[in-house]
Amino acid sequence: MDWLKIPAVEQGRAIMAGLVSPLDLAEGYLDAIARAPLSDRIYARTTPDRARAEAVAAHDRAKAGLRRGLLDGVALSWKDNIDSAGVETEAGSLLLEGRVPDADAAVLAHATAQGTVCLGKTHMTELAFSGLGLNPPVATVPNAFDAGLVAGGSSGGAAVSVALGLAAAAIGSDTGGSIRLPAAWNGLVGFKPTTGAVDMAGVLPLCARFDVVGPLARTVEDCAELFALIRGTPAPDLCGAEPGGLRVMVLDGVPFDQAREAPVAAFEEAVARLAAAGVSVTHAAPPCVPQAMALAPTLFAPEAYGLWRDQIEAAPELMYPPILERFRGGREVSAADYVAGWTTLDRLRRDWAETVAGFDAVILPTAPILPPEIARLESDAAFFAAENLLALRNTRIGNLLGLPAITLPTARPACGLMAMGAAGQDARLLRVAAGLERALAV
Repeated sequence: MDWLKIPAVEQGRAIMAGLVSPLDLAEGYLDAIARAPLSDRIYARTTPDRARAEAVAAHDRAKAGLRRGLLDGVALSWKDNIDSAGVETEAGSLLLEGRVPDADAAVLAHATAQGTVCLGKTHMTELAFSGLGLNPPVATVPNAFDAGLVAGGSSGGAAVSVALGLAAAAIGSDTGGSIRLPAAWNGLVGFKPTTGAVDMAGVLPLCARFDVVGPLARTVEDCAELFALIRGTPAPDLCGAEPGGLRVMVLDGVPFDQAREAPVAAFEEAVARLAAAGVSVTHAAPPCVPQAMALAPTLFAPEAYGLWRDQIEAAPELMYPPILERFRGGREVSAADYVAGWTTLDRLRRDWAETVAGFDAVILPTAPILPPEIARLESDAAFFAAENLLALRNTRIGNLLGLPAITLPTARPACGLMAMGAAGQDARLLRVAAGLERALAV
């Protein structure tokens, strides 16, 4: 058995049963990272001293029967916008080169308190402001399926660290799709909690009203346990979750505009599997969705630019030009339009909640496109701009509407099925997703 490529919860159970030691797992991952030919484009930096010390402590607890939880001794990677004490946290940007925080972010502190092992920090899109994962000034993460393709962003290194067996699971962040898109493009499960469900202290912001931290892993159960881990709360109960009897709504309209053949075919095949497993499927295209999507330029870029303006304008030459352009787009939006946009979005969120109240989840393709080629993105600015907007289009719906959302792998590589739940009902969505996962795995 390749212990490095089994789900995190299975590793935890193996540690509990004495089948494997946290020390062996940590050393195995550190060795795999050292040997991986492209690991310098996946990990921004590893933390071997911390990993070994935490693994020794977890080993001793396991021997003494004092394990702190299911994931005690399991090794995780952490996105490079999540503070780790005494270790550079630079958010994929030369603007923050050499930035060393004094304390762990709250989510890392919670995870450490429960005994997990920190392997290091993973590469990401510059300041988290792109879904493609292209970052020429620092490092562009290679896709796990094909190194010539982007991994997705901004949590690209997080996804690939798991997909290639360089971490048991990963913690990333999501503002417009930055967990779900790279998870889908690398064959993983990725969970974006409801904004506000996770303590964001010590996480470098992009748009604080949309930002949230969440897990990328191999299974829904992994994500459920990791969600609880980073919050310091009990894990959601997934026991007995089945697809039969679930009611889902396929979100028609916007998610399929300009969608490519492969993601649509993968989604349709997945929906057929769900229906065959007893899931009730309804189709609808509520008008509040395109209305909310139209507000995206008014809401995301102004907040991002407002947060980072001083650092950006002090040294704009350090930034990748397409990302710099995205940030500077925020300075063209008036304060009046920004405030009015949020007023409108709050109303649209209420409209959405009323529309979907009878469903267990709303489903759609995670992304309407497949991961593009790195070389073409680097050489064609218009292609980069168009593909970036499409890549994040479907995932952004969940952020705008304030929903928890999760992507599940389908039978086709780099094609995910996304399920969105009701705001604040994260545990419920994870249970529904566990049922859907069972149907898709048949």
